[in-house]
Amino acid sequence: MVPMPSKPAHAATAVHDFTALPLTLPTIPSFPKKTTHYLYLRANNPKLPTEDTPREVFLVNVPIDATETHLRALFAEHLGGSRIERIDFEGARVGKGITAPVTSAKQGKKRKWSEATTTSTGDGAVTGTEAEVGKLPHLWDRELHRSGSTAIVTFVDKASADLALKEARKAAKTGRQIPWGEGVEGKVAPLGSTRYATHHKLRYPDQAVLQQSVDTYMAAFSAAEVARAKTLAKQRSVPDADGFVTVTKGGRAGPARDEEAREKGEELKKREKKRVGEDFYRFQTREKRKEVQRDLVKGFEEDQKRVEEMRKRRGKVRPE
Repeated sequence: MVPMPSKPAHAATAVHDFTALPLTLPTIPSFPKKTTHYLYLRANNPKLPTEDTPREVFLVNVPIDATETHLRALFAEHLGGSRIERIDFEGARVGKGITAPVTSAKQGKKRKWSEATTTSTGDGAVTGTEAEVGKLPHLWDRELHRSGSTAIVTFVDKASADLALKEARKAAKTGRQIPWGEGVEGKVAPLGSTRYATHHKLRYPDQAVLQQSVDTYMAAFSAAEVARAKTLAKQRSVPDADGFVTVTKGGRAGPARDEEAREKGEELKKREKKRVGEDFYRFQTREKRKEVQRDLVKGFEEDQKRVEEMRKRRGKVRPE
C-alpha cells in the first residue's frame, strides 16, 4: 500500500479569545535554525476594570528576552504602527485591577520580591515601578522573564489598541512570519557571556555609591516616620465628617491625658530642681547631709557636757 503524503500541519490562528501571532526568532551560533514563537494577544478584560482598560492589550507567552524596546518595535514596524504609552511586564505591575502584580504560585519569596520591584526598560536598564528612594545598585543590566510570562501594553487611545489587534489577527490568518528583535540591535544590553561579565562587574559597586544610597534611604525613612507620626497624632484628635475620632495605636491615654502627664512631669522636674538647688550632683547632696548629721551629733555632745558641768556645780538636777 502506497502511503499518502501527509498534509502540512497548520497552527491555530486563535486560542479561545486570544490571537496566536507567530514570531520568527533569530538564529544564534549555538542553534543556527529559525524557530517560531507564538505570542498570544487579546483586549484586556480584567475583573476590576479601570479607565485605562479600553486601550490596553493583554499579552501571554512573552519571549523571555523581551524588553520594552522589543515590543515597541514589534507594534511600530509590524502591527500598524500604533503609539504605545507604557508597557507593564508580569511581576512589575502595581495597583488595583489590571495593574496588580501577577506572580506564579510556584515562585519563591525571593523571586516574587525581585519581580515585584523591578521592570525592564528599553535600554536594558531596570527601574522600579513604584517611587523608590535610596535603592541599592542593580546587579543586572537587563532582566529576563520566565517562560510563559505576561504583559499589558497600554496604547495612547482605544483606536490604537483596536488597530494593533486587527493587524495581529490579519498577520495570524495570512501566516506572515514576523521577525522578533529586528531593528533593536545596539538599543538593548547584550545577552550571553557579555551579560554575565557585566553582572560580575556590577556585583562590586563603588563604596561612595553604596554610602550615598544608604544615606538617602535613611533620610527618606526618617522623614516618612515623622510624617506618619504627625498624621496619627492628627487623627487621634480631629473628628471626621461624621463626628467620630479615628482610633489609632497609642494606648488608652488620649491627647488630654497625655498633656496632663507632660505637665505633671514638668512640675516634678521643677520640684526636684528646687529641692536640690545648686548642688546638681548627687554626691554633693550626700556630703551636705553627712555634714548636717555631724553638726547635730557635735551639738548633742556639747549639750551633754554642759549638763554634766551644771550637775557638778549645783548638785543633782531635779526635774520640775
